[in-house]
Amino acid sequence: MPSGKEIRTKIKSVQNTQKITKAMEMVAASKMRKAQERMRTARPYAEKLRNVAAHMSHAHPEYPHPFLVRRESVKRAGLIVVTSDKGLCGGLNINVLRMAFNQIKTWRALDCDSQGCVPSGEQQIDVDVCAIGNKGLGFMQRMSANVVSQVTGLGDTPHIERLIGPVKLMLDAYMEGRIDSLAICYTKFVNTMRQEPVIEQLLPLHGEQLGSAPGRWDYIYEPDAKEIVDDLMVRYIETLIYQGVAENMASEQSARMVAMKAATENAGNVIDELKLVYNKTRQASITKELSEIVAGAAAV
Repeated sequence: MPSGKEIRTKIKSVQNTQKITKAMEMVAASKMRKAQERMRTARPYAEKLRNVAAHMSHAHPEYPHPFLVRRESVKRAGLIVVTSDKGLCGGLNINVLRMAFNQIKTWRALDCDSQGCVPSGEQQIDVDVCAIGNKGLGFMQRMSANVVSQVTGLGDTPHIERLIGPVKLMLDAYMEGRIDSLAICYTKFVNTMRQEPVIEQLLPLHGEQLGSAPGRWDYIYEPDAKEIVDDLMVRYIETLIYQGVAENMASEQSARMVAMKAATENAGNVIDELKLVYNKTRQASITKELSEIVAGAAAV
């Protein structure tokens, strides 16, 4: 049984940890409110732009943009993986990376077990990865994925200027035919206690996948159809990726607040158990000393 001094030292250590997790919980709660407000503010714009793009996919424009043209076959796919830069947020990153890994495994037609991954014999699709967030970048590098672009250190506020560069590499690859489809994997914010990892296809753009029923849509473009459609399609992709990053940041702060609250409560339970052990140890020590005194007195 440990001595009373060792138990007191451990209690002090757990109390210090509890103070840290409590402070992190309060900081995450403050950042969570700002992240949720930012995410909810961006949702209407992204939804409206999504509807316009969906309607355009059913229209017969003067200029057919490559983003709206379906490819006959997919030989190489692009995947944008959005994770956080820091940990201590529960299973947030694990869930989204597991979904991304399963999607890559499906594309590569791999059979994986505890011994590793081997080709299954089906048609394989090569994958290019754009990693947004340090956790996703490290995971993709460990699994030897082809990371063609990356961005880390976004902080607590996403800036579209930081995202344009890595995303443009993927869009250029699609325009040049080096990849035939593009998807994004991120954590969607549902509420404070619930966040869901999702994979959404960005390119090629189909109105059906966005919930738009086929119909007759037409637009009048001024001054030039090519210029307007080009700008609109690029803005559409950038907006969806920005929205995905904003959703992921709101999910991150919510998950971190919940995780730190649970850690604080668990630390309190550990402290109570250690105090009980300390009291038992102290009582046993006092009983032993009294027994020795009584035995000594009886011997005299």
